[in-house]
Amino acid sequence: MSETHVHELDVAVPGGVVHAYDTGPATAPDGRPALPLVWCHGTPNLGAPPRPMLEPARRLGLRFVSYDRPGYGGSTARPDRSVGSAAADVAAVLDALGLDRCAVIGHSGGGPHALACAALLRGRVVAAVSGAGLAPADADGLAWFDGMAASGVASLRAAAAGRATKEAYERSAHPYDPEFTQADLDALQGPWAWFEEVVGPAAAQGPAPLVDDDLAYVAPWGFEPADVRVPVLLLHGADDRVVPVAHARWLAAHLPDAELRVVPGTGHIAVLTAAEDALRWVAEHRPAG
Repeated sequence: MSETHVHELDVAVPGGVVHAYDTGPATAPDGRPALPLVWCHGTPNLGAPPRPMLEPARRLGLRFVSYDRPGYGGSTARPDRSVGSAAADVAAVLDALGLDRCAVIGHSGGGPHALACAALLRGRVVAAVSGAGLAPADADGLAWFDGMAASGVASLRAAAAGRATKEAYERSAHPYDPEFTQADLDALQGPWAWFEEVVGPAAAQGPAPLVDDDLAYVAPWGFEPADVRVPVLLLHGADDRVVPVAHARWLAAHLPDAELRVVPGTGHIAVLTAAEDALRWVAEHRPAG
């Protein structure tokens, strides 16, 4: 198995830069250029593309592109950003790389950001995957916190109370327990130990970008699920306590073209063991021509 080279670059955006990553040109099995697949990372993470997915993506003719969300890694902080603001950042990265169309994939907090790109970059995004992703905090008929780990509830309720309360909550150093399943812990001892490479450095930068993320999740996103007019795959672990599976079920009912796959016996991390199937789904949705 060959090592995939990742090129890094800084892309100018209003107010600073976003630090981006690109696995570079590749071809699909039929000889066509690879379809760019934009990775939207979770909280708190850096934006480096997920190494366990790189080889299957290459085989399927997909080219990973990603970026550090504002405040993370090498990207300039942008307090009070919305989930929807991700679309402009992704458009800037695509433009810098000379790319027209793409698919998007997000895990955890990256799920809403992937949906933002699908909703707001019409004509550029051809399909989207949300893995273990959140639903909007104002989702009608969804008990948003039900089934969520207690520390997650406390953290996001602090965000819902506003920036001052959320920042005070983070300064108080409350321990965070995601209540991972045994399958999650097993995944983190295997290929998905990769998360150590993106979570540790992000957390070492301090809580500010995490605060900005959580404030964005509980605020209006800047688009509606009904605005997403491309096919969406919702991938979710049945036993997820970080983002309960009810979020995916709500999204499935409110996105115009969604397929829901609930993976039994998996949680927030272990659901990524089904990532190759999600990549195959993306490859099947690449446009003709």
